[in-house]
Amino acid sequence: MSPEERFRRVYAVNFEALLGYALRRVEQPEDASDVVAETFLVAWRRHADLPPDDEVRLWLYGVARRVLANHHRGGTRRERLGERLRQRLTAVVSADPAGEVPQRLAVRDALKRLPETDREILMLTAWEGLEPREVAEVLGVSAVVVRTRLSRARARLRELLGHDKTRAGHVLDVLTVPVPEEGR
Repeated sequence: MSPEERFRRVYAVNFEALLGYALRRVEQPEDASDVVAETFLVAWRRHADLPPDDEVRLWLYGVARRVLANHHRGGTRRERLGERLRQRLTAVVSADPAGEVPQRLAVRDALKRLPETDREILMLTAWEGLEPREVAEVLGVSAVVVRTRLSRARARLRELLGHDKTRAGHVLDVLTVPVPEEGR
């Protein structure tokens, strides 16, 4: 019997039992199907290691148990990450004073009037905190091209906002992260 035929038989004979096993151990039925799918993926990858037919179900339960443990650990990590993101979002939203709204609107308006390439380079460097070499990787161009475009984009933005530092748009913290200095 070929490895594919044996796997098909193992799958057909054990699918329902493994699905029941997973359904009784997860909160969402969709998670159970993921656990079973990953269990059989491991079985397929390790088809040469599958025990004899009378022992294969127990082996699959062992694999499913480890898959479930990974699933539960991943869920805990996702919950902790979600909580941290909610806390950050709350801090960011509550730290946005209304007095800065006109400046932020002025900057956003000026950004909208820039060409798409200028806007993207400015936003990747100022808002996402990327260095020019990182922006170059994202855009698929060289770092030299990014530095040149960034310099020109900043000049165009200054022209749109005006040079008067007392006017809207010249608030230092309008950009959410400092402009990075690129390490050489």
